[in-house]
Amino acid sequence: MRKRNQKEITLPSMEQVEVEREKLKYKRRYFKVMCNTIAILVVVAAVSVLLSTLFLPVIQVSGRSMEPTLSDGDILMLFKTGNYSRGELCCLSWQNKILLKRVIGLPGDYITIDESGNVYVNDELLDEPYVTGKSLGECDLEFPIQVPDGKLFVLGDHRDTSIDSRSSSVGYIDKEQIIGRVLFKLWPFNEFTWME
Repeated sequence: MRKRNQKEITLPSMEQVEVEREKLKYKRRYFKVMCNTIAILVVVAAVSVLLSTLFLPVIQVSGRSMEPTLSDGDILMLFKTGNYSRGELCCLSWQNKILLKRVIGLPGDYITIDESGNVYVNDELLDEPYVTGKSLGECDLEFPIQVPDGKLFVLGDHRDTSIDSRSSSVGYIDKEQIIGRVLFKLWPFNEFTWME
């Protein structure tokens, strides 16, 4: 007669069973923590995108029209608001481009710019410490002008090269065109500045 090969079946001890149970509990806990962490990261990312889109957009400066205040490559944080004051920096949308300019004239203001580049608002010379070289620049307007209701008159700080409200191609800026007011410069870090 042939002997059959029989394997002996041994049951694990209670300690081995307990060790396996702990391993399974740990795996479940680890999986749950991973899922929760991923969910939290997704929510944080969604809230960040929503905040940056609706309230605090971030942009990068491209060009020289705001020198010396802002330089090419600077990164700025904006704040969406409906109220703007004279002298504030704002970001606006114009012909599918984003422009950075300074608010000079509010609705109802009378603006005059003389041949030397001096700006007068309501017959008072505007103090512009942010401008290093005054210039009439590219201007095809006849002064004095009055800023219409719901519009703003904006200028770049680098008056020689800036294309702004002095040119009829840009003209007055509608408040709906404004993306936001510049809050502060984020980059470069060593030049972090609150903007006024």
